Amino acid sequence: MTLTRRTALMAGAALPLAAATAPARAANHETAPTMPHARAFQLGGFSVTTLLDGSIPRDGVQKIFGANVDEDTFSEVSAANFIPADMAQFYFTPTLVDTGSDLVLFDTGLGQGGIAKALAEAGKTTDDIDIVVITHMHGDHIGGLMTDGAPTFANARYVTGRAEYDGWKALPDNGPAKQMATHVDPLAEKMTFLEDGEDVVSGITAMAAFGHTPGHMTYMLESDGSQLVLTADLANHYVWPFQNPDWHTSFDTDKDMASASRRRILDMLATERAPMIGYHMPFPAAGFVETRGDGFRFVPVGYQMMAG
Repeated sequence: MTLTRRTALMAGAALPLAAATAPARAANHETAPTMPHARAFQLGGFSVTTLLDGSIPRDGVQKIFGANVDEDTFSEVSAANFIPADMAQFYFTPTLVDTGSDLVLFDTGLGQGGIAKALAEAGKTTDDIDIVVITHMHGDHIGGLMTDGAPTFANARYVTGRAEYDGWKALPDNGPAKQMATHVDPLAEKMTFLEDGEDVVSGITAMAAFGHTPGHMTYMLESDGSQLVLTADLANHYVWPFQNPDWHTSFDTDKDMASASRRRILDMLATERAPMIGYHMPFPAAGFVETRGDGFRFVPVGYQMMAG
């Protein structure tokens, strides 16, 4: 950027005002503003609210998102997208859908109280939830199901994929399946199991995206001719799995199947130009998908779908 004499003079003229207002501004902002935990969108007649349950940094990310590529390639892709190759910020974002008849919550977070805080910011309580949908059984999705040994969502019924539930039940009750035994099994009597293509309620349809886990599901929302896909953990970062769907993500149970699911659904989103919400996308977790070379690019939402 080149500074002309005019822009330099204008910048200099503004300095006394900036110096005069800086102390007052600092006095009124002794603590940094907190990040919002709820963001509402309008989808036809549905109100869709993303809920930030938590966010943490993580290092060693090549082993997570590019275990089957060399370090130089991973670093080049990272640098081209203005992000470091050795760390990433993780986001955990359940989604609340108000259909007008039901309040449907997709996933429940880490279980550290973040979901209740985010719901409160959205003007709701855990008791308001009618249906809880679990996209898959990883701990950061089922952790908020129970609080101090009791159901967090006292008035809800529960929905998950049949293949997902059966796949985890086939594992021993130690290791990865231990949290399922303590958080999911106590709710089994209130649980409905879905197959690919079946509806949670009218306008919310399960779409199989197996590979991340044995029965990982995404969900299509449709209202008044508008569509949006909740992609759950189809892609766990907004750059690496999008631009290189065949790179292996360590969290994926069946890496080749996960890559195939990723390509299929991202291609559908790019072709249809439909918005998506991804559980681990940067908050507010919503955006669009476009093709880029042999892969795709995540385009964060701006002012589209603003809630009224």
